[in-house]
Amino acid sequence: MPNSIAIDLCAFIERSPTPFHATLNLLTLFTEAGFTHLDEGDDWSIDENGAYVVTRNDSSIIAFRTGADLSQGIQMVGAHTDSPCLRIKPNPTLTKHGYTQLGVEVYGGALLHPWLDRDLSIAGRVSGVDKSGNVISEIIDFKKPIAVIPNLAIHLERDANKKRVINPQTNLPLILSQGETSEFTELLKEQCVGEFETILEYELSCYDTQAPALVGLNEEFVCAARLDNLLSTYIGARALLDSASNQAALFISTDHEEIGSASACGAQGPFLKSVLERITQNAPELTQVISRSSLLSCDNAHGIHPNYADKHDQNHGPILNQGPVIKINNNHRYATTSVSSAKFQQRCQQAGLPLQKFVTRSDMGCGSTIGPITATELGIETLDIGAPQWAMHSIRETAGTKDCEYLYQAVCAFIQ
Repeated sequence: MPNSIAIDLCAFIERSPTPFHATLNLLTLFTEAGFTHLDEGDDWSIDENGAYVVTRNDSSIIAFRTGADLSQGIQMVGAHTDSPCLRIKPNPTLTKHGYTQLGVEVYGGALLHPWLDRDLSIAGRVSGVDKSGNVISEIIDFKKPIAVIPNLAIHLERDANKKRVINPQTNLPLILSQGETSEFTELLKEQCVGEFETILEYELSCYDTQAPALVGLNEEFVCAARLDNLLSTYIGARALLDSASNQAALFISTDHEEIGSASACGAQGPFLKSVLERITQNAPELTQVISRSSLLSCDNAHGIHPNYADKHDQNHGPILNQGPVIKINNNHRYATTSVSSAKFQQRCQQAGLPLQKFVTRSDMGCGSTIGPITATELGIETLDIGAPQWAMHSIRETAGTKDCEYLYQAVCAFIQ
């Protein structure tokens, strides 16, 4: 039978079609577990052995336990809430041959072909003015399939399987309806609980309405949208929630990793450092705390694909369901060092957990994570790890069911 972590992960992903929804769901998990919800605009009173949670931009979150002695350092786990997708443009409505369409912009490095012929919905955050003239915002989700991007029949492009290229501007507008429909902002107002007089702006993502599933004869695989990186996000949050150690620990999941993390709520922004300064209350103490702290940058790794095995270094091809992956790059695209890796390996060995290693082929480029960014911003000892997966940045990705449990246990061992 599949483990409960994988099942719970599927439920979390289904409830979290955008970073806004993921952050709200995480906030609910932490507050229901007794974490005090802090507001960045308020004065904070931080107690010993306290548990707290704070959000920024509704799309990034930090939760932490202060432990018995902050001076001994903080074990930190980092992930990100965003995933590559299609975002609705500000003036999206197009009318062609009697069909109402919506223009989209590609967010992040998305694989585009898998977005065709899917049952799509729309979710995100809308902002506007209520009847009293106040600016308000709300997170919405149409939930049901309301759009599709049909493929072109192969009869009209016989060599499509050899050289079809998707043009994001001309080939990706959604088909929303046939015939005229209400103004798009009016459709959004119908999804809102708040009393919007006018919707002025929005940040809306398209998503596949197909639910996550456990796949394979023995349910070996988790197939879902946004595994990169809601898998790490959920497991990191669960590990902090379930840890019973007196060690100070912190979980952070930030937005905008897929586009470089350079934002007020991204890993390159000041969110984490500002929270740490308020926890420790003065910069000299923070420097001492960071020198005794560690960060586990948790983001999925490229598992070796049996149909494309030549895309991997022959000695560094992670296998699904054989444990978390330590990610190494000598050009520092990953922040792993020999010291941070050795410490983590020792803890996993003591817990009886399997580990793997990934190095990209020497003739291929390497992606990156929040690890090098956070290490640069804070000067903190960092290790990059992740569960192996297939089809990274597709509309539907695949990871190993057992790896959900392995990663959870590994993060728990790191925190404790």
